[in-house]
Amino acid sequence: MRGVCVFLLACIMPLSVAMPDRQDPFLWLSALHGRGYNEGSLLADTTGGECPDECDCPPSFPIAMYCDGRGLTAMPTVPSRMKYLYLQHNAITALPDSTLANSTNLVWVMLHHNALSTDKIGKRAFAKLQGLERLYLQHNNLTGVPPNLPRSLRDLRLNNNNINKITPEALGGMDNLTILYLHDNALTEMGTSLKGLNSLTLLDVSGNKLKKVPDSLPEHIHQLYLESNAISAVPEGFLSKFSQLQYIRMGHNQLTDKGIPPNTFNVTGLVELDLSFNQLERIPPVSQTLEHLYLQANHIKEFTLGSFCSVVDVINFSKLRTVRLDGNEISTGDVPSDSVLCLRMANTIEV
Repeated sequence: MRGVCVFLLACIMPLSVAMPDRQDPFLWLSALHGRGYNEGSLLADTTGGECPDECDCPPSFPIAMYCDGRGLTAMPTVPSRMKYLYLQHNAITALPDSTLANSTNLVWVMLHHNALSTDKIGKRAFAKLQGLERLYLQHNNLTGVPPNLPRSLRDLRLNNNNINKITPEALGGMDNLTILYLHDNALTEMGTSLKGLNSLTLLDVSGNKLKKVPDSLPEHIHQLYLESNAISAVPEGFLSKFSQLQYIRMGHNQLTDKGIPPNTFNVTGLVELDLSFNQLERIPPVSQTLEHLYLQANHIKEFTLGSFCSVVDVINFSKLRTVRLDGNEISTGDVPSDSVLCLRMANTIEV
């Protein structure tokens, strides 16, 4: 084995470096520098403090600190140079105000899968992180949104906690936020907490206890996930102002025909619509641009072709590729013969 190591060293070093009569012990470092290596990348960076013993701070990536899956119960000391902090899959219970006070360069903070509770997070714990873009706090014991979150956030994940209320102040001023995960919490209503999230493109509030569609949805929303709640109706024309909305998932709710105003889902631009596991008795009219429709496990009694195509000819037909109607009160024999013209692009029609 020793012979192999000597051979490998000889391959990467100049002959003069490998010769035993050279007395400079750091000459190999100069050789590597000549081959394009940065000396600083080979040495530990102690700017702003030493790397904690329980974590890893790779010399090749000195602005990242890896403390994930170490069995930690308390926050380690974070050197001020750090931009990326990985603390997921530990048992951390508290985040005092002072913990990140000097780590103002942080861009990512990963604290998911810990044991944090809202009352153990200092009111100013995140306040000085004015460049923070990603904050992952999913799978903790939070009952509310931590206070004074940076307005620079772009990606905020609070899913799989016990959050039961969100105040308008909690998310106020987050003009840069594009992704918000709040699924699998205990929310019963959201009030106007989403007002002002002008950049939000993805909102996931599935797996809560919502009885209605959240108010003040941002106009630029692209993906809206509302499944597994207790929603029985949608507002009149609630999709008319969302020109960029492409994906809506409302499966596993309590929607009825009466709770869906005419042509609610007949809007151009929509790509996927999931209304499965509800209480619908009719197929709601949908846009001809829709590509994926999920209506399984409802109480639909009739295959109404007019819900997909008002006119059928060479240029007028549905763009649907997937149609799920299984688990309803219709069978293959209920599908009209001329559906092959209207649904000519469908790869899957399940009844």
